[in-house]
Amino acid sequence: MNENFADGKTSGKSRPGRVKRAGASCKGSVTSLRKKAKKYGGEKGKMYHWCANMKHGRKKMNKESIHEMTICNACAIAMLEDIRDGVIETPLMEAEYRGRKVKLNKPMRGDVKKFKVYVKDPKTGNVKKVNFGHGGTSGKKAGQKTMRIRKNNPKARKSFRARHNCDNPGPKTKARYWSCRKW
Repeated sequence: MNENFADGKTSGKSRPGRVKRAGASCKGSVTSLRKKAKKYGGEKGKMYHWCANMKHGRKKMNKESIHEMTICNACAIAMLEDIRDGVIETPLMEAEYRGRKVKLNKPMRGDVKKFKVYVKDPKTGNVKKVNFGHGGTSGKKAGQKTMRIRKNNPKARKSFRARHNCDNPGPKTKARYWSCRKW
């Protein structure tokens, strides 16, 4: 049975005219609609979010793919409660390495080599620091030339990827994986 009223209205919130009744309008750019969604709360704010998503062409969010977007406070609190209760699983983004918090799987400028990245070793479960790239500043101090990454040179890129077997980069805990990912 699709109806819940005798006059034929359907159940749920999919009734036509919901945006207009809330006092919102879908006119304007996606950016302006997002600003209005932040400004207004309640049903009106939800409708501005809905309009922005429809204009931008976003699909409904499911548990497998959570993308960064602007959401209302009530929705954010509900999502955080779901994460806490284990309904939504989140990948580990921060961990502790030698007594300080570090971001995982995010390459940054290195101290020993040109780049460094912190990764969680699946075998041991420990956080590991992976240094990769040419010597960088430490190489410069030693009197070596610092190499430039010539990513925009197709020949150099092709030979680098062939030399390092980037079609098969190996585990995240090795420098080759991250060098290939940069190239």
